[in-house]
Amino acid sequence: MNWVEIVGLVGSFLSSVTFMPQVYKTWKTRRADDLSFEMMLIVFISTIVWLIYGIFNSPMLWPVIICNGIVCVLSLLLIFFKLTFKKQ
Repeated sequence: MNWVEIVGLVGSFLSSVTFMPQVYKTWKTRRADDLSFEMMLIVFISTIVWLIYGIFNSPMLWPVIICNGIVCVLSLLLIFFKLTFKKQ
């Protein structure tokens, strides 16, 4: 593994964890009032597009796939929370 791949994996990890505090806070408080549904939908769609790009690129771009796979799941969780948690 060369230094460019390591930088890509570190960047992938850091990009992925940016959503974790918001997911945790939303789950813990059971409140999603302040979250923008449109923003979460755009993030979800963009991660799908990036996943397609990463998977079908030759060779596959693992940092892109890993990062966007994680962000895709986290954005789906936020969308689920937004749709299920009632306004307080």
